[in-house]
Amino acid sequence: MQKMKCVVVLVVWLAAGNLLAQASPPVVNTKNVAALDAQQEKRALQALWTIAERQIVAAVDAMPADKFGFAPTDGEFKGVRTFGQMVKHLSATNHILAAAALGEEPPTDAGDEVGPQAVRTKAEMLDYLNSSFAHLSNAIEAIGQTNVPVNTSPISPLKKGDVTRSGLVVESLMHAADHYGQIVEYLRMNGIVPPASRP
Repeated sequence: MQKMKCVVVLVVWLAAGNLLAQASPPVVNTKNVAALDAQQEKRALQALWTIAERQIVAAVDAMPADKFGFAPTDGEFKGVRTFGQMVKHLSATNHILAAAALGEEPPTDAGDEVGPQAVRTKAEMLDYLNSSFAHLSNAIEAIGQTNVPVNTSPISPLKKGDVTRSGLVVESLMHAADHYGQIVEYLRMNGIVPPASRP
């Protein structure tokens, strides 16, 4: 009987503590909490984008011009993009998300993330890729500027009320990282060691 009383007292005590914890707001120690610093956010994102840009542009440049039409055929690769189509898709998506982050209309030549039909050669694709990174750099520079609007984008999961300039930049970084992995795989399938993996 004594054990039962102890268990009941313990359960009541825990329940009361739980109710009190839910009733009162948590105490936050604001002494060591740093305020969001737009300049610091911009520097961090620019540093990550610089790395991504350097690796992606170097990898794209490493593929010979006559291999931009390459697409894997062995295994489960039916219907995948060619190397050149992937570069244009990555670039078009960069432009679309950068435009949204800057409150601009999406570029009409970006298509449905396909990129301009007029961009066909390796040199043209590299130019388009570089311009997409410059566009995103402008979007990063606009972080913290309240006079620059932010638009939603139909290709983004971030919808009205959730979309932020930083969110769109991070989304483009995630997308670029995904395609960088594919670019590396395409290079290796053609016997090319990606520049970032070379000694």
